Amino acid sequence: MEPPNRVPEGRFSLQLDDGEGARFLLIGCHQGLVLSRHRLLNQLLVWDPVTGDQHRFARPLGFETLGPSVHGAVLRAAGDVHHFQVVLVRTEISEQHSRAIARVYSSETGIWGNLMSTPLPPKASNSLLLFPPRINTVFPGVLVGDSLYWLLSGITAGILEFDLGRQSLSVIHVPVDIYARGSSHFTVMRADDGGLGFFFLSRFTAQLWKRKIDSDGVASWVMGRTFEIDKLFSLNSLKWGGVLTIRGFAEDNNVVFLSTATSLFMLQLESLQLKKLFDTTIVGFYHPFESVYAAGTGIGGGHGGPELLHNT
Repeated sequence: MEPPNRVPEGRFSLQLDDGEGARFLLIGCHQGLVLSRHRLLNQLLVWDPVTGDQHRFARPLGFETLGPSVHGAVLRAAGDVHHFQVVLVRTEISEQHSRAIARVYSSETGIWGNLMSTPLPPKASNSLLLFPPRINTVFPGVLVGDSLYWLLSGITAGILEFDLGRQSLSVIHVPVDIYARGSSHFTVMRADDGGLGFFFLSRFTAQLWKRKIDSDGVASWVMGRTFEIDKLFSLNSLKWGGVLTIRGFAEDNNVVFLSTATSLFMLQLESLQLKKLFDTTIVGFYHPFESVYAAGTGIGGGHGGPELLHNT
């Protein structure tokens, strides 16, 4: 297609043959693929907006109801651009125990893998919150290395890790007391060394943390940089909108999206370059779409998997 609009804008408007496009809710985007769930039916949808390829398939046992405790992510299968994997995670609460569970779907086989689980930490002693621990569904999962990460909130705060290579779940503590800072915002991110990072924002003060592992294999959080966003960029206009809020994170480019009451900004966390994107009063989370497309690539059904649909 001719530049500058090499991909038509209409490709990013989900259109389905049965007219059900408006009934799918976005879960997240990774590696040029979009994962959505149907509002009413027991269905998930993986969509490649560049090629138009679409796959619909049923959710697995244990995930029939996608409520506030459930999240997920879609990834292209390692070394194979024609197939993908979907990871679903959720928290499960009972009087006896609380745990996080996960299952993985492969488009190559068309089946869901075995259920995996890990116990959730007990309630923090200084927490006054009464609702049970759950995955924060406002923030999509973040891919760092060979693991996916989601924020946990509720009576205890933490980070849920799913290791794709080991096919295992674990919980990591957060580096700051997120409930003792008043109005604050935070997200999991990729650190400048390629490892797990944590972006913490309290009003206009930003902290960048990174997780380090010492020679004995012990992991701990280390403070990276701290800076005042409004002072660093002399953007007094930011104060007109009050407190900054995190609205999205683009992991491939290590960019965080921030909003005031009137505008949306993009901050590159390595160069600390800040750019105003546009004025808006719409409150919501933005899902950045990052993709590199090579001719001939696409996602296929394979081995009895879902039928491949072509959008024109």
